[in-house]
Amino acid sequence: MNPLNTISGTLIAGLVLAIIIAALTSLSGPSSAGAIIFWTHVAAGVTWIGLLYYFNFVQVPALGEAASDEDGPGPAAISKYVAPRALLWFRWAALATWLTGAAFLMHKGQLHNAFMLGLNTDPVNQYAMTIGVGAWLGTIMLFNVWVLIWPNQKKVLGMVEASADEVAKAKNTAFLASRSNTLMSIPMIMSMIGAGHGWFM
Repeated sequence: MNPLNTISGTLIAGLVLAIIIAALTSLSGPSSAGAIIFWTHVAAGVTWIGLLYYFNFVQVPALGEAASDEDGPGPAAISKYVAPRALLWFRWAALATWLTGAAFLMHKGQLHNAFMLGLNTDPVNQYAMTIGVGAWLGTIMLFNVWVLIWPNQKKVLGMVEASADEVAKAKNTAFLASRSNTLMSIPMIMSMIGAGHGWFM
C-alpha cells in the first residue's frame, strides 16, 4: 500500500521520515517535550499561514475571475466545496499554532516575559522582546480569524442566514481582516525565526 494515496498515510510517512533523520543525525536541541511542542507549533503554523496565503493569493482572485466569466462554471464550486474545508483547517490551525506557541514559551519559562516584550527584566530580555512581537501579532491574528473572519465567512458562504446587505458587509470585513493578517504575518514570521537566530531587534 502506497502511503501517498491518502493524506493520513502521507503525513504519517513524513513524520516517520523526520524521526529517522533526527535519530540518524543525532540533532541536539530542546528536550523531547520541548521539541514535540515546537515542531507541532511549526507544523500548525505552516498550515495556518499557508492557508492564509492561499486565500489571499489564490482563492480570492480566482473567485473574482470566476464571477466575471459568463461562460465559466462560476464561483459556486469553490464556495460550496473548497472554502468551507479550507476554513475548517485554517481556523483550527490558527488556534493550534497559538496554543502550542504559548505552551513552548511556557516550557521555556518565557511566556510572561514574551507578552511583556522583555521589558520586565533588566537588562531587556532580547529573546522575549523578539519572540514577544511575534506572539502579540499572532494573538491579534488569532482574534481576527475567530472573531472577524470565520463569523463573517459563514454569512458569505450561506452557512448563516443573512441579507444581501449583511453578506456584502461580511465580505468586506472578512476581506480586510484576512488582508490585515497577511500584512502582519510578514513581521510575525520574521520575529519568530529571528528569536531563535539572535537577530531582528
